[in-house]
Amino acid sequence: MKKIAVVYGGSSHHHRTYKTSEFAKYINRLIPIRELETASLEGVDVLLVPSQTHLGLLKKNVEKIYAFANGGGTVVTLGPQGFDWLPSHKWEFRPTNFWWWLDKDPKSGLVLSAPEHDLFKNYLTLSDATWHEHGVYWPPNNCEVLVSTDDGGAVIYIDKVSTKGTWLNTTLDPDFHYGSYFMPATERFLRGFLPWLVEGKL
Repeated sequence: MKKIAVVYGGSSHHHRTYKTSEFAKYINRLIPIRELETASLEGVDVLLVPSQTHLGLLKKNVEKIYAFANGGGTVVTLGPQGFDWLPSHKWEFRPTNFWWWLDKDPKSGLVLSAPEHDLFKNYLTLSDATWHEHGVYWPPNNCEVLVSTDDGGAVIYIDKVSTKGTWLNTTLDPDFHYGSYFMPATERFLRGFLPWLVEGKL
């Protein structure tokens, strides 16, 4: 069973998602982002960086997060990151269509690229990971893309090549929407994703 620490910003959606909801039981530690610089990460297997994390404070801790990854840890980033700090990837902003599902014959544009991966074989469906996306990543060669857009941009991918650890990066922002009390798919996503982080196979 892996132990998860969340970089905790203290916003209302972080508070609900990681501290007071049903999902709090999957979180072993909340590390206030203002204390991350000096906090020990001993015993932590997964360091989760939520969406809508304070950019200025995050920038101060990038080297520490990389050191954690290079020590064999797993880093999970949710939501589009507000500056280019993830390893070896290219970020492409795309305008968000919040209302695609109201179109005639609606199509999300998302594709399940790795249906046999443990996350989607045993914990989630593509529907659970479908609300809207803010852009795509173009990750390095030999990364494993789990969900992509229909033109091949990565929406969820696993990177085991850029550092000595593992990165799971996604443009999806389930904690923001769940913590803000809207977007039902995000609740389903967290109900599968967080148990998988604890007990599943990356």
